[in-house]
This record gives sequence, structure tokens and C-alpha cells, in this order.
Amino acid sequence: MIIVETKNLKKIYNMGVNKVYALNGVDLSIEEGSFVSIIGASGSGKTSLLNLIGALDTPTEGEIFIRGFRLSDLSQNEQTIFRRRNIGFVFQNFNLIPVLNVYENITLPLKLDGKSIDHDYVELLLKSLKLEDKVYQLPNTLSGGQQQRVAVARALITRPAIVLADEPTGNLDSKTGVEVISLMKFLSIKFHQTLMVVTHNDEIAQMSDQIIRLEDGKIC
Repeated sequence: MIIVETKNLKKIYNMGVNKVYALNGVDLSIEEGSFVSIIGASGSGKTSLLNLIGALDTPTEGEIFIRGFRLSDLSQNEQTIFRRRNIGFVFQNFNLIPVLNVYENITLPLKLDGKSIDHDYVELLLKSLKLEDKVYQLPNTLSGGQQQRVAVARALITRPAIVLADEPTGNLDSKTGVEVISLMKFLSIKFHQTLMVVTHNDEIAQMSDQIIRLEDGKIC
């Protein structure tokens, strides 16, 4: 089953008299439950593609379908709710709230959405990500790898159908980065989630089911 589809997707920025194509006619289909790596040189459009799929930005042209829903048919408020309930995000810089402990950071998306906390599921994530002894610690007391695992747990807490990760290992050493991606892959299989990862790491790309290579805003 196709869970993500884009048709003639374009993102164009007007730079004075010039137009810069971050994406220039991207057509792709992603199977539900797959692990997809998005690779390419800096400026090739990787982050732009992820942001559009995640409804963090809007395309200049083209269409995006997520779980059969055309994003352009949704209002901005509806997109926000759809994103919150269907898509999890993992960023390079962790983006943890410094005054909240591990447990509070992980469960924050549920509180923002007014949902109750499934404590058994939280415990499962903590155990799977080897964080069970870090529950009450603040982010600044954790290593980079541990902070990224917290960010992964936070992305998974809403049980999203799709997890989008933008260079999630960029601030980690190679060994820790591979460990984090391995855990993300394990959890995506366990919970039948689709995982899309932007990466420059060939070792991580080779772990995926599908590799999408971008060059000058196009799939090559």
C-alpha cells in the first residue's frame, strides 16, 4: 500500500530576478512500512522534500498525498492536526525542552494534543531505546546519543504512521549514529511505521529498503 505519494512536486524561491528550484518536479511513491533514505549533496533538496511531506511547508506546484489525503485539500489548521496525529519528526539538533525531564519531553506531544498518556507504551519506548534509567534526568545531563533517543521516543509517542528524520545522526559520532538508526529501524518494524531519513551516511543509507537520490531538486 502506498502511504506517501508526490506528483510533479516543486518548491521555487524567488531571489530577485532569479528563481531557485529547491525541488523541480519530484514524483515518488513510498510503500507503507518501508525504510527510505534520502541522499544527495548539500542543497539538492533533501530537507525541502522532507518539510513538504511533513506539511511544515507548502509546495509552489504539485501535489502531496499522505495516507490517501491530499494535503492541499486541508486548511492550515487541519494540516496542523493531521501532522500532529500522523507524522513524527526527528531533527538533527534534538530540540528537547531543557527544563523538562526525559519523561516530560517524551510525553509533551500528547499533552499538546489533549490526549491521555499510555504509561505502558511509554515504558516500552523507554526500554526499547535504553532510557529506562534516565526518566527523571534533564537533557543537559545526557549524552548526544541519549538526547537523540529521547527525541526518537517523542516522535513515536503519538504512534505516527510516518516518521521523518532530518539528519538525525548529524551531531553524533558514527558508531552512535548507526546505533540510533538501528533502533529507529527496529521500532519502525515493530510498530509498522514508515521511516524516511535524510542522511549523508552511506552506511545508514545501505540499511534502508529504498534509496532516493536527489540532485538539483530532481530524483536521479
